[in-house]
Amino acid sequence: MTRTLDRRTLCKTLGKTIALASVAGLAGSGGAPALAAAPGLKLGPAQPFSFETLKAQARTMAGEPYRGPATPAPDLLQSIDYDAWGKIRFNDSFALYAEGPNRFPVTFFHLGRFFKKAVDIYVLENNSAREIIYDPSYFDMPADSPARQLPKGAGFAGFRFQEAKDSQKFDWHKNDWVAFLGASYLRAIGELHQYGLSARGVAIDTAVADRNEEFPDFTKIYIGPQSGDSVTVYALLEGPKIVGAVKFVMTRGEGVVMDIDQAFFLRGDVVRFGIAPLTSMYWFSETAKQTAVDWRPEVHDSDGLAMWTGWGGRLWRPLNNPPHVMASAFSDNNPKGYGLLQRDRVFDHYIDGVYYDRRPSLWVEPKGDWGKGAIHLVELATDDEIHDNIVVMWVPAAPAVAGSEFNFSFRLHWLADEPFPSGLAKVVATRLGNGGQPGQPRPKGVRKFMVEFLGGALADLPKGVKPELVVETSRGHLGHYQMIEAVPDEVPGHWRVQFDVAGIEGKDPVELRAFLKLGDKPISEIWMFQYHPF
Repeated sequence: MTRTLDRRTLCKTLGKTIALASVAGLAGSGGAPALAAAPGLKLGPAQPFSFETLKAQARTMAGEPYRGPATPAPDLLQSIDYDAWGKIRFNDSFALYAEGPNRFPVTFFHLGRFFKKAVDIYVLENNSAREIIYDPSYFDMPADSPARQLPKGAGFAGFRFQEAKDSQKFDWHKNDWVAFLGASYLRAIGELHQYGLSARGVAIDTAVADRNEEFPDFTKIYIGPQSGDSVTVYALLEGPKIVGAVKFVMTRGEGVVMDIDQAFFLRGDVVRFGIAPLTSMYWFSETAKQTAVDWRPEVHDSDGLAMWTGWGGRLWRPLNNPPHVMASAFSDNNPKGYGLLQRDRVFDHYIDGVYYDRRPSLWVEPKGDWGKGAIHLVELATDDEIHDNIVVMWVPAAPAVAGSEFNFSFRLHWLADEPFPSGLAKVVATRLGNGGQPGQPRPKGVRKFMVEFLGGALADLPKGVKPELVVETSRGHLGHYQMIEAVPDEVPGHWRVQFDVAGIEGKDPVELRAFLKLGDKPISEIWMFQYHPF
């Protein structure tokens, strides 16, 4: 589930730093009439298309041997390293929808060492699909680029939607808002106009012992109609154990909202079948950091997992960079939502020019009843920011065996915060330290936890009223020292609690749970933390 591509550079590549050149357009191929949507692009013959026929195709393919996407000239693609790939730039005069009434032009990514699998990309018009035929003249590239030696019709690695041509805020030639690139990964801009974490079409056996994780690919993409602020895309997904048909309706607003319908057909048995998976990076934060491991105070795309359970509970699980692979499961029935959030929005907490403080939060809103299952959180150890080491997904309780069919619908919200505020106080920081009371000798083997809460009913507490802390630990026992106080920063509703845990033996993780209440009424979300003794 990790990727070793330079994510800092990739975020810039997917963002605002590319200056695209302009060249003259090409005529349509073969003398066939060009679609109004695609002047200058070479197109294949028209063929009928509908989402129902795509699902039927996926169902049929599930009973056939896996073939997978084409990898043209793999040795040649290996020579297109990241530097060479970065010098290959799509010429925006060839952009799909660069002309005509549709607002959002589409540009394309080139194949290379890190993106070797070609995806067939089609344009839809009047219920017909025509393939967009790769031609090297669509791209600006150095004269000695190895990409010039690729065979005819080699294909594209992916695509992206540029900002609206009529935007008063962005230049569409230089700014995009959603990108599909690599396997079934996709990204979108959040409210703060920055790329960050990724979504995936599906997750197959992530972090399962004795099994290799599979990364199914979007092998065919159909770029469909646009209406107002929305675009429609269809995708055929294929892997050794799965075939699927996916529909995306993506809307550009303050952030990005995606309505997604999925139909999956299993070729083989899957142990951890991940629906609506989100993939992010967490290296370190104020919670824990190795001494002098990096000059920055924090480095992460997301700092926690938020959950809204079927029974109405609001949970917050701070992320970890664990000593080894950890998988946590939070059982639920018909969850109301979950997401990987970036709550820390203070630039001085990162002091980095790639703007971790602006990375989007991504929330999954299920549609309909998802039934019984669990939200799975997988955390891998990492020693750098170039690795995506966090995955969260919904794993249905129903067995994922060969011949099974699954249908799921949900909405993805790429925003600055979760889209459905609870009204409860939020957890905004988790800090660890040596146990005991300040100014006195610190007892050995005691760990202190400090949790900060902000907002909700805490902002309206009468003077002299303190909330009550409820805290539990799965191992060891709570120490004598506890403290609840308003943080002395003059921010209304900003409180912190401290408590000690003692008697922890061994290095197995410790599960902690805490929240604030007034009387019998909870006034904060539930903090759930996995502590790794060291």
